[in-house]
Amino acid sequence: MVESLQLVPLALSSGEGLPALGLLDRLAAEAARLLHASCRVEPPQLSVDFAFDTLRRQTWSTPVLSRLQQRPRRDGAVTLGVTELDLYVPVLTFVFGEAQLRGPAAVVSAHRLRDEYYGMPGDEDLLLQRLLKETLHELGHTQGLRHCTDWRCVMSSAHTVERIDIRQAGFCAACAALLPARFG
Repeated sequence: MVESLQLVPLALSSGEGLPALGLLDRLAAEAARLLHASCRVEPPQLSVDFAFDTLRRQTWSTPVLSRLQQRPRRDGAVTLGVTELDLYVPVLTFVFGEAQLRGPAAVVSAHRLRDEYYGMPGDEDLLLQRLLKETLHELGHTQGLRHCTDWRCVMSSAHTVERIDIRQAGFCAACAALLPARFG
């Protein structure tokens, strides 16, 4: 059961990829509202230089996830790394986020959730909605949920922002029934 969520800003030591504090604060507030849990931003940022691939110009999310899992936390707390860096795993071109099933941590990226990435004008409200859905999706994995076949469920698999936009910011009845009572 998630009793609290610790948001950890992730960036390169140069500062590249550091999410804006305003975005993190808005994400924490929305996550707290939806999860009925304590959510707060945990400075300072965590440097992810160790996982950055200079040829790909991307950050390998799995080693970052491992580092986040090592951070101290209280029982019932989940650590969520948030970055503007582009994430990948070796078998995929990119990922929006990653979490270990039933693990204590997850990581999400705003990089490909931004309309600017696709050559369109920025929309901070839409970015927050997408980031919140990805946060809920990855947190669902930390609670033991797998991908859902209901395309409206936040646990459905998404490889494009259009699929994320279709999702609701919540769990379908079948997924919600599998969650601990306090979650979502």
